[in-house]
Amino acid sequence: MIKQPPYLKKGDKIAIVCPAKKLKRPIDAAIALLQEWGLEVVSGKSVYASHHQFAGNDILRAGDLQSYLDDPDIKAVIAGRGGYGTIRILDMLDFSLFNQNPKWIVGFSDITALLSHVTGALNIQSIHGQMPGVFDEATAASLASLRKSLFGEPQSYTYTSGFPNQPGETEGILIGGNLSLLLALAGSASEMDFSGKILFLEDVGEYEYSIDRMMHTLKRSGKLAKLKGLIVGAFNGLKTEDIPFGQNPEQIIREAVKDYSYPVCFNFPVGHIDNNLTMILGARVSLKAGVYEVKLEYK
Repeated sequence: MIKQPPYLKKGDKIAIVCPAKKLKRPIDAAIALLQEWGLEVVSGKSVYASHHQFAGNDILRAGDLQSYLDDPDIKAVIAGRGGYGTIRILDMLDFSLFNQNPKWIVGFSDITALLSHVTGALNIQSIHGQMPGVFDEATAASLASLRKSLFGEPQSYTYTSGFPNQPGETEGILIGGNLSLLLALAGSASEMDFSGKILFLEDVGEYEYSIDRMMHTLKRSGKLAKLKGLIVGAFNGLKTEDIPFGQNPEQIIREAVKDYSYPVCFNFPVGHIDNNLTMILGARVSLKAGVYEVKLEYK
């Protein structure tokens, strides 16, 4: 069984840390919003630390995160931003106390490395959602989805895809995150088990050929064949190639999974976008995909 951390309640204390890149700007407004939700917010040493592009050196970032993983008074740990650097500190962390008393770990992008370890290696649910560093760019709907996920309010998502889906219905455990990070974790203790899961993928700032290579890597490893469903989020900020690749990300992914019968939905509102809806890794969900209409519901 996948363990579910206790949902938050008003008055709970949470911590913000930066396990990867340093913040671009202050996050006072984001902290104020979390306080409006009734939470007491503690900022870690890494929040305003700086070491080259990182939020402090590896020892500082790992120690900061470790202190809140171990602190029984902290009920959730939210990453301030992503960028790069989480994978550098994963093996410096001791999850033994956290494993005994799970708490919500929140983030996306580079934080996929930490979420994947928590859900894949420790079998504990984690939250892929907006981070304080981008709260000022986030939609009200995406922030509401984060609040509801943290406080355990029921929710479901419906939207219309602009690219034709592979229709179908399925139910299973939700996993996923940033495609590049999922590939970077392959073969490690932090890798999630794809078998029988509903996978969601997103990425930013990649070449189309790179997306194609990563999808073929997933296919050749047998991971795509074992899925129960695939959710394709935003693949934005594409880099320009000298010679056009000839396929956009949706077409690339559609081709990679054309031999499988499970439902595949495109343009799901998750990823490096303002409407980055919260996804709970390790939660059971149902997915219904029509040709264009999609519904994802937490069970």
